[in-house]
Amino acid sequence: MPQTSLEQREQRLKNLEALTSQGFEAYPYRYTVTHRAAELQQAHREAKAGDEFPDERVTLAGRVMLLRAMGKVTFATLQDASGRIQAYFHKDLLAHYGALKKIDLGDWLEVSGTIFVTKTGELTVKATEFRPLVKSLRPLPDKFHGLSDKEARYRQRHLDLMLNPEVKRAFVLRSQAVSFIRRYLDKLGFLEVETPVLQAVPGGAEARPFVTHHNALDYDFHLRISLELYLKRLIVGDFEAVYEIGRNFRNEGISYKHNPEYTMLELYWAGKDYLDILQLVEELYSRLVYELTGAMKLSYQGVTLDFTPPWPRVDYTTAIAERAGSPDLLDEAALRHWLSERHPELAQESLGRSYNKLYDLYLEPHLQQPTFVMDHPLAISPLAKAHRSRAGLVERFEPVCMGMELGNAFSELNDPLDQRERFLAQQALRDAGDEEAQPIDEEFLAALEYGMPPTGGLGLGIDRLAMLLADAPSIRDVILFPLLRPDSATE
Repeated sequence: MPQTSLEQREQRLKNLEALTSQGFEAYPYRYTVTHRAAELQQAHREAKAGDEFPDERVTLAGRVMLLRAMGKVTFATLQDASGRIQAYFHKDLLAHYGALKKIDLGDWLEVSGTIFVTKTGELTVKATEFRPLVKSLRPLPDKFHGLSDKEARYRQRHLDLMLNPEVKRAFVLRSQAVSFIRRYLDKLGFLEVETPVLQAVPGGAEARPFVTHHNALDYDFHLRISLELYLKRLIVGDFEAVYEIGRNFRNEGISYKHNPEYTMLELYWAGKDYLDILQLVEELYSRLVYELTGAMKLSYQGVTLDFTPPWPRVDYTTAIAERAGSPDLLDEAALRHWLSERHPELAQESLGRSYNKLYDLYLEPHLQQPTFVMDHPLAISPLAKAHRSRAGLVERFEPVCMGMELGNAFSELNDPLDQRERFLAQQALRDAGDEEAQPIDEEFLAALEYGMPPTGGLGLGIDRLAMLLADAPSIRDVILFPLLRPDSATE
């Protein structure tokens, strides 16, 4: 801590001692309020300068964000969870007026009094009583200079929320979105469940896992990279419709749309296929956006996004071939020849990696409006059912918006023999050095052999949904505590 901050901390400790010597409790156990700041502001939105409400007694509590002492009068701005309101203290009305000299910015106060509107039109509590609730021993950083750095704001989210109340909106919207999703799925008859975070075999996606050692069992487990395989076992166990909202962990890079720890919704619905799930996604997103914003459209980074159904549908292989000027993606010989000329860095890559790279280059970045990318190649879809009418493809779609994948959905592969062959192909890729290829999960295969009915499955990213709702340019803006390199500096 810088020397000036240490000196201020020492002074604040002295102020705390002075307050306790005047009879105030240093750290009270509770406080009680009758109103919050936003409630009062809303209730008196029509009040005019000079209005007084002497019969309306209120009690509020909040953090002191501004403090102005002018002889017999002191003004303070209090901030609670709902917003801000001004408090007015007059020496003639308060037995302990002098104690205000020991109040510092950042302290919490409980204030009781009546309501009036100042000559400048500001709603204010005229204090007849006040009580310090907690002393802020550290000075608040200057809003514009002390906490303007983005990484500092992520690292000290408590200060970010305190000094930038507008930041809270993103997290309120995120919470409201999750609540809406739960209500929506519960009404459809889904059951919310929980599955293991620690897994012996990390499956359900192509990603590099985190490894952690369990001492009692003396075994290396993995933090899950997907919720999929355990949820499917519940469908095998005769649950009809299940979902989980939980954290996944992928040992990968960080970008504006990637955080190694992130939140997914996954659901599985027996008797449905991917077209049924597509209708669910369309309806879920459109209803959610309307409930939270009051319209089917929202603005994201200057672009108006329209979530009104039906969303456009784009064919994966056709769209890439048209944009890239490539041959049919399913003609491997012709594609590899084209890659050797146009993208030599991909010529020796696996077919799946080539597909993914072409998708990243030629298709996903160009999709701004909510769009479904349909019918992916089998080579990149080891858990999806083969397309019923198009050889070489699977029944899969991805909702995409603003160049970001929002989710992934399949007609789920329920043929255990086919699934084993797919896993063996993935294992061959792992043996060749692809650390993100999926390992064989024998326990899942054994479960599948008991019979999983036809099922539609879906994974949706909660963080990217929150980005769109909050108009946030980075995923870090909608994760309260994003992953950062540890800071060795003493705060």
